[in-house]
Amino acid sequence: MRQGLLRRLPILLFAPLLLTGCSAMVGNPGARQPMQGFVPLPEDDRVWVEPGAEDFGRKVSRQLDAAIAKVEAAHYLPFASMPRIHACGNEACFSRHVFTPRLSAAVIPDNRLILSPNLDGSEKWRLQNLLVHELAHLHLGQRVGHYHYNIPVWFHEGWASLTAEGGGAEFATDAQVIEAARAGKRINFSARDLPDRRHRAGAFDLDVHIFYRQAMLVVGHLKNRGPDDFRKLVLALQDNQDFEIAFWDIYGAGPERILAGALQSLPQTGDNRGAKAAAPSAPEQ
Repeated sequence: MRQGLLRRLPILLFAPLLLTGCSAMVGNPGARQPMQGFVPLPEDDRVWVEPGAEDFGRKVSRQLDAAIAKVEAAHYLPFASMPRIHACGNEACFSRHVFTPRLSAAVIPDNRLILSPNLDGSEKWRLQNLLVHELAHLHLGQRVGHYHYNIPVWFHEGWASLTAEGGGAEFATDAQVIEAARAGKRINFSARDLPDRRHRAGAFDLDVHIFYRQAMLVVGHLKNRGPDDFRKLVLALQDNQDFEIAFWDIYGAGPERILAGALQSLPQTGDNRGAKAAAPSAPEQ
């Protein structure tokens, strides 16, 4: 998400209202606030916590090795540097660093990953997969810069959600996404992102949840149709090659042609488990 998601709305009653903003939504240089008030967890200095949030930090620490391994496998490369996670103990801490509302986690400019206290409360069921989703953004950001416009938003978010086995794309089902596409509401793969023009959900008249899951299914389709080609593409992107040029070099056509009809060809599972279709591979060293 580039920011994670959600804030404090009750999940069961208000899930349709939740935003899947993720890191895509944080491009505001004003988000670069000094990271004051955090201290390293004594047993794991990769996790920095607001004093009083040590138990939350320990939960993150217990999941961090597996999350890092999953991201490195899906990206075919290790992290360029060891990630650091900041765990907030209260909403004031989180909103001080993450300006986009209704989010639960974010990678902000300067590639800093911040977790909301909601992930230790009403949204604790999302912690593992959302941590993977944001670490996927952080991994790419270490190599090409924070949410680089060279890579379209749909690929950024679809790849991160696929890596997280649906994390960040939980609030829409495969069936809903495919039905929307059949009704003409789909990502326009010929749209080109620019530094001042990012094509997010609203650019395609899509609900944000549908957008994230549609992007995830399309990236999963691209991986499944040719794992070797997909590996070449994402390694080229991590080498900071132009998305359009790399895509054409590998597939012999643009994404608008290669991915035409991709959603219509996918089986409808009726639930939100479709992210598991494309398993990650081992990272290169």
